[in-house]
Amino acid sequence: MENQSGAVRAGISGQKETILVVDDEPNLRKILKFQLEASDFRVFTAENGVEAVEIAKREQPTLVLLDLMMPKMSGADVVRELKVEPTTRFIPVIILTAKTGNDEKLRQFENGAQDYITKPFELSEVLARVKGVIAWSRAQRQANPLTGLPGNLSIEEELTKRVLGSEPFALIYADLDHFKPYNDYYGYHRGDQVIFTLSRLLISSTRATGNRFDFVGHIGGDDFVVISTPERAEAIGMRIIADFQEKVPSFYDAEDAARGFIEVKSRMGEPRRFPLLSITVACLTNEQRPIRHVVEASDIAAELKRYGKGIPGSVWVKERRGQVWYAAGSEQIQELIGGELRGR
Repeated sequence: MENQSGAVRAGISGQKETILVVDDEPNLRKILKFQLEASDFRVFTAENGVEAVEIAKREQPTLVLLDLMMPKMSGADVVRELKVEPTTRFIPVIILTAKTGNDEKLRQFENGAQDYITKPFELSEVLARVKGVIAWSRAQRQANPLTGLPGNLSIEEELTKRVLGSEPFALIYADLDHFKPYNDYYGYHRGDQVIFTLSRLLISSTRATGNRFDFVGHIGGDDFVVISTPERAEAIGMRIIADFQEKVPSFYDAEDAARGFIEVKSRMGEPRRFPLLSITVACLTNEQRPIRHVVEASDIAAELKRYGKGIPGSVWVKERRGQVWYAAGSEQIQELIGGELRGR
């Protein structure tokens, strides 16, 4: 694998749009990488399908430029793999291939590709197609521009599918505590870094302890959702809390982290102390009672979240047989996690 571009993105998320170029021809990879970077994209490259899937899962690119005929795993198999993986299913794919004919194009569109470019091609055409597909993809899934995670439209669609389905599901709602004073104290750039880090943590925590088809979405601000199954929900929630708690000191200047609080002036000019960031993770399931509508699920989750945010520190809150059950405090959470999660 070639050395990857480490450019720092610009814009709201502090990062450039990321393109993954996958082709077994090294010269073509280099040419495309050079041209895309010249157009201000961040570029990763892969020389085979197996490597492509690994990079896509790890880096969450904005778009994949993909050759069809490759060693180890074909381009068509790569598309199928990306489309069943929850964290990559919304990444658009443009096929680059020497294969011609409408039948082949139709097969790839049915497989999940968004566009199809026949070799040889003009680089100007590739750039135009890339920009067009990215714009289309953003509009279609309303991805959050900061984290790249599916936004409200996709969340509603996914939750509706679970509500109308016959299988048990769990809706996990994650929200930061004391985030506004953190933003006021450190500024929006540092705040965005916290949100972006949390989004990656949610992905990794869900992948480590959840199911293959679990869904991670970004409602906005510091509010996120994970849609999973009841038997995995607690493990996911505990892992999110434990991993976030490990990250918290890195969000602060050393002096503030050691002190354990920040001091922010109120509108009246009076100093107020706020503890370090913590996270409330609320969970509801349809195990004990049916959930008939997305709004009903959202209302229950919001109520559980409000309950949890009234408890100091990072909190796991779950409705169990009509009663609220929770575990609060790092020691209790560590006991519930045990060695199993840490060993994964």
